[in-house]
Amino acid sequence: MRLPSVEQPERYRGLYLYDFGEWTALGYTAEEIAVLLEQPEYADGKVYRIHNARPDGTMELAAVARERFDLESGMFFFRQDPDLAADDYDRLLAATEEIPAPCRARLWLVDRGDNAAETHRHLVSLVYPAEFDSEIAGWLLAVDYEGGDVVEGGISHVHQHLNEAHEVLRRTQLFAGGRPARSAEEILASVRVAVQR
Repeated sequence: MRLPSVEQPERYRGLYLYDFGEWTALGYTAEEIAVLLEQPEYADGKVYRIHNARPDGTMELAAVARERFDLESGMFFFRQDPDLAADDYDRLLAATEEIPAPCRARLWLVDRGDNAAETHRHLVSLVYPAEFDSEIAGWLLAVDYEGGDVVEGGISHVHQHLNEAHEVLRRTQLFAGGRPARSAEEILASVRVAVQR
């Protein structure tokens, strides 16, 4: 695989490279990669996330399984005290005004009912596309969020916690504050362009 040369390589950290087989293109957002993966003519392509880029143009890439773009992941903050759980929800929502979430996400405040373990009855859940795990972790650190007595996270927990019987007390849809994705038409019209941004 041959990487195109770019000016200011550090700008590409956190973006994606798509290896089409005959050529490669870099600078895609996760949403844009999802558009490419839906196209039958590009079904055999390989996806890489740019974890690091140095001023000399070298890049650290990590392969990303295409299935990851079909999954949701989440962070789950449990509290015994319902008031502390509500406060966790409010603080996380307020944090989005300071620094918007890096991707679309669902923020819920949940009462898991009498059948939940005592320390796990009240829950703040943040569910988002799985390809944004590292961006969400970085964002939670950036906003200095410290919710929950117990915290769980990952793909498997989404199904486990959100398919059980529970009452959603409050819900908010968060919208991405990161790099905006282009339309599907723009993405598909530029697949032969080596540097997308």
